[in-house]
Amino acid sequence: MSSYFGGSNSLSEPLAPGAGRGGPSRDLGAARSAYGNFDVEASRMAHAARAGAGADEEHNQAGGLVKTIVFGGLDGILTSFAIVAGAVGAHLTPVAVLAMGVSNVLADAMSMGVGEYLSSRSYNSYVLREKEREAWELDNHPEGEIQEMVELFEQRGMGHDDAVEVIRRMSKYKEFFVNIMMTEELSLPVPDPDDDVNSRKEGVVMFLAFAFFGMLPILGFVAAPALAPSLDDAALFSVACMVTAVALFALGAFKASFGDKAYLRSGAETLALGGVCAATAFLVGRAVAGFAEHSLVQLYAERDGGIYDATAW
Repeated sequence: MSSYFGGSNSLSEPLAPGAGRGGPSRDLGAARSAYGNFDVEASRMAHAARAGAGADEEHNQAGGLVKTIVFGGLDGILTSFAIVAGAVGAHLTPVAVLAMGVSNVLADAMSMGVGEYLSSRSYNSYVLREKEREAWELDNHPEGEIQEMVELFEQRGMGHDDAVEVIRRMSKYKEFFVNIMMTEELSLPVPDPDDDVNSRKEGVVMFLAFAFFGMLPILGFVAAPALAPSLDDAALFSVACMVTAVALFALGAFKASFGDKAYLRSGAETLALGGVCAATAFLVGRAVAGFAEHSLVQLYAERDGGIYDATAW
């Protein structure tokens, strides 16, 4: 195989470091810790010693699911809180809230999981189709594609001669160069070869995150009467609000474990933003309930018999 198609199998793979695929020779965890402490010597040591490949791959995969976990968890918390808020306004029993809440959260969790899987597959299919087009254009008009990349690198600040030299050398390796074109020209990183497995994993993680965090406000609302039977609706709603706040803070703190480790700040940020969303949902629901109670009942009272009989309200 000529050098144009690459002399190494790793050049044909997406540009994502990972264990067993020629990843960078460094301890990624130690490198991040060194950066967090601005420790130059620790950074040198992290790049001089390669960490265990298995641990590095596991950490990268877990970090890649943070967006899915936070999205699913936040959506689940706010959805279930809206159910509890509506149940309090309608004076439903805890058993009714449990039945309605669990069924609603599980149905939404399944919908979100399937949606995540299908959207991920659709996006990856689109990216791979674009990659096929770029490869076809490189096969049939390499000079034009090379010139486009030279101009792009010049726009990024590279001198003309350097850009020509860099692009000419990279273009010797077709698959590698196509991946560079996808990332730099189209801003579309090429999916991993096992992208269908990753899509299924993202769907499952979305389902679990939505279901787990979504159950917390409902279980808090339902469990409170068992522990304190004398609580009225207002007290039960206060318990649900506290459980929701704790869940939001915990989700934010979890998110920080994959970033700057600022658990308090991240938890407070998620609590504040989620709290605004929850408060908005509650206030809108309360306003709609007030409108229905005063306006719609009066309207239906003017009608005779049937479902419009005011006594039914």
